[in-house]
Amino acid sequence: MRELAVSLWDVGNGQGLRQLAELGLALLLSSLIGWERATQQKSAGMRTHTLVGIASALMMEISQYGFTDVLGLDNVSFDPSRVAAQIVSGIGFIGGGLIFVRRDAVRGLTTAATIWLTCAVGMACGGGLPILAVATTALHFLVVRGYPPLVARLSPDTSATTSEIRLTYRTGAALLPRLMEQCTRRGFRILQVRVDRLPGGTDPAARVLLRLEGTADVGRLGSDLFQDEGVIDVDVTLEADDE
Repeated sequence: MRELAVSLWDVGNGQGLRQLAELGLALLLSSLIGWERATQQKSAGMRTHTLVGIASALMMEISQYGFTDVLGLDNVSFDPSRVAAQIVSGIGFIGGGLIFVRRDAVRGLTTAATIWLTCAVGMACGGGLPILAVATTALHFLVVRGYPPLVARLSPDTSATTSEIRLTYRTGAALLPRLMEQCTRRGFRILQVRVDRLPGGTDPAARVLLRLEGTADVGRLGSDLFQDEGVIDVDVTLEADDE
């Protein structure tokens, strides 16, 4: 019975229950990481991270067991670490595709790093290192979910945030330059300005989008802008940090 259990656990050529269990662990851990990214509505979500983790685990299994039939031949040697190195290099094309620059702001760095980490978790599962794989997954949640509030608490006055202000104002009184000057006077840097004319009506109006970056209270700024008699409506939105 013991011999049967051993044979089922590790069938010849590395295709037993042990390898299936390692792939299952990679599925579970990479799905957890992908679920966290999906809840943040990031471009690479649960399916992408899960596939990366499973594929990395499978390639590690192949590097360990896929060449056993030729290792016994004369003048044949094999270094399993070469396959692992190629996995790390190959995952870069996915991470690179997630990073883009909008104006002077870089987006997608954290998600690209998470893809890289998921690859490492899958490799650890396929390499027979489940404890390190679980610990790395736990550290992912600690860093991604725990660090932002910690950083905000440690340096509340020095972390610049990006926000959007959408306001409707009456045209014809050179109001927009005055509103923009008020933003810069409060210490905000204007990243983008978009103005759309509103059709119809006897009182001409326009809708403007202001993307701002700064450390001051953007809610207070929106309230002050609304006090101007030419402003009809103000809506303030805080953008999430790059993740």
